[in-house]
Amino acid sequence: MKIRTIIAAIGAALAISMAGPVAAHDGQAETVTKNFEATIPNIPGKSLIAVEVVYAPGAASPSHTHGKSAFIYAYVISGAIESKVNDGETRIYRAGESWSEQPKALHSISRNASKTEPAKLLAVFVLDTDDKALTTPVK
Repeated sequence: MKIRTIIAAIGAALAISMAGPVAAHDGQAETVTKNFEATIPNIPGKSLIAVEVVYAPGAASPSHTHGKSAFIYAYVISGAIESKVNDGETRIYRAGESWSEQPKALHSISRNASKTEPAKLLAVFVLDTDDKALTTPVK
């Protein structure tokens, strides 16, 4: 796998906006919009999907996992996002900061760290092309 290919795909995900909201979690005050989707030509069976998540002030996602094959790179575009993945520490990421999530990771906390300002992040998924469920709520 060439790092240039992945960097180019991430750049394309940032540059291209294909619009169309994706279902938000349980009616919470967040909006998830798919910005980019493409198969990765030099990695058979793999795709790249980028989604923008906008959290209203104080909004949160319920605990969830992602696609069983999904490696995720998350980048905070604006505001501050509080996040906890697996047994890692709970951390607040601010605009310009990022983290990654391994396949099958439990994302137990994902919320806007502010009660007064919105927050926005870009989540880039590299996953099996046939792995269609990006997010699965944990009960």
